Amino acid sequence: MKPAPFDYVRAGSVAEAVGLLAAHEGAKLLAGGQSLLPALNFRLSAPGLLVDIGRIADLRRIDVTATMLRIGAGCTHAMLLDAPEIAAHAPLIATALAHVAHPAIRSRGTIGGSLANADPAAELPACMLALDATIIAEGQAGARRIAAADFFTGLFETALEPGEILTAVEIPLVPGRRHGFAELARRHGDYALVGLAAAAEGEAVRLGFFAVGHAALRAPAAERALADGAAGIEAACAALAEDLPAHADPEISAPVRLHLARVLLRRVMKECLAP
Repeated sequence: MKPAPFDYVRAGSVAEAVGLLAAHEGAKLLAGGQSLLPALNFRLSAPGLLVDIGRIADLRRIDVTATMLRIGAGCTHAMLLDAPEIAAHAPLIATALAHVAHPAIRSRGTIGGSLANADPAAELPACMLALDATIIAEGQAGARRIAAADFFTGLFETALEPGEILTAVEIPLVPGRRHGFAELARRHGDYALVGLAAAAEGEAVRLGFFAVGHAALRAPAAERALADGAAGIEAACAALAEDLPAHADPEISAPVRLHLARVLLRRVMKECLAP
């Protein structure tokens, strides 16, 4: 298959890209293109204009302050896997990215593209929930900050407004934060059948499940049970019946998916809550 005809512009700045989106209704952003290009080739998407933001330097920065890790949306998975700032301040992201597809994909795919695409089986949206991240979006009205908990709204749907560009992710730096990650897939690099990213800060635990519904989601009842630490793991596993939708697909039934989610919760919590 070949894509429908389209025009192409390489934007030199975020402001230029925002202006192009405003001037061309239906225009699409091109960053790494790992989700967009297959959609174009299958003609599932047929924009009249592609706005390439892949070489905007400001989108490829990683900055650390006393309280915050800021990751530009144009940073590729491979960049983040190799970045010492990620290893030091958000190792959960590096752990998760090692499960994303294969090196060829990781060399092109970007963190912003993954989050904006909001695939329910993707690892990074769940990591953003676990890390209490804030998503930065920019449009003609200026910059807007969106809590990760409010960003993923449905199947391939986000809180981004038309004409907005996801430009960065901010993650608060928390001394002593611990993390855990696990996913189950048929083969390494395949989309997960069930996955879990978790972060523990003192007695508080945030769980980010993926591949369990139409979007990455938290598990509030299970999180409350985990306030008791390791003693609350079994209660948290029971609470997943309340937290997770009864989600079945051709790959796996809803009861099996719930069972596997409990397996991962036990596995991840032993890692995350280890003294």
